[in-house]
Amino acid sequence: MPLSEHEQRMLEQMERALYAEDPKFATALEGSGLRTYTRRRVYQAAAGFLVGIALLMAGMVAKQIWISVVGFLVMLGCAVLVVTGWRKAPKPGEQGAPGARRQVRQRRSMMDRIEQRWQRRRDEQGH
Repeated sequence: MPLSEHEQRMLEQMERALYAEDPKFATALEGSGLRTYTRRRVYQAAAGFLVGIALLMAGMVAKQIWISVVGFLVMLGCAVLVVTGWRKAPKPGEQGAPGARRQVRQRRSMMDRIEQRWQRRRDEQGH
């Protein structure tokens, strides 16, 4: 169940108060979620990329083409993970994916308009 407009405002006020009182603690709390998970995933993919390079070279030295192909595929897969993980990582100060807060505001404003129309119709009908 989504938060009401009043609850959302209260939450935002509490966040601002936390930043005002202890910005270091607020920043530490902020980084513990999606950003940390994404950073870890990027580092793992970078390590996998290095393993792919090692497999590629080992296949070339051993003159086994299939080992080189496996190494290349590992490198390709890890490169895709690094790029997609890097793009999805939220910046410090953001929560969730980039643009998610804007989408929530747009959705909320649309819901506000719908609720206002509904209230206006009920008032016009005399309920």
